[in-house]
Amino acid sequence: MGIEEDIKQKRPFGSEVEKALVNVVFTNGWINEKRKNHYKPFGITPKQYNILRILGGADQPLTTSVIRRRMIDKMSDTTRLIDRLIIKEVVSKKVKKEDKRLVDISITEKGLQLLSEIKATRFQETASGLNENEAAKLNELLDKLRSST
Repeated sequence: MGIEEDIKQKRPFGSEVEKALVNVVFTNGWINEKRKNHYKPFGITPKQYNILRILGGADQPLTTSVIRRRMIDKMSDTTRLIDRLIIKEVVSKKVKKEDKRLVDISITEKGLQLLSEIKATRFQETASGLNENEAAKLNELLDKLRSST
């Protein structure tokens, strides 16, 4: 099934570039819906998972601004997301001694365990229709698309 069928497009696209852009936007929505459903049983959102993933890969606590810069969704209200993760006890916050306006955010043991459980569910199988070479080519084309602006 192609993008035309998925969106019930009656007329042909103006160009392959227009079709590709619509396809990227449509596929982004499709992936986001799959992600939301994937993380729901764990009681977190995709944005909260992104923060856990960032902290889980860091070798030291990070400030909120560093986390925000590393996030996939730059429009996120990082402070609010972190506060919700603190309530779930999967991250902790500590005021910096040198500058009381800044805080260090760390993943807790409970957060590392949650991250491990989520990774074990293998969300990447959503892309099981692609082999490694196709995925590499897709990555190359998406990187090229973003670097062209």
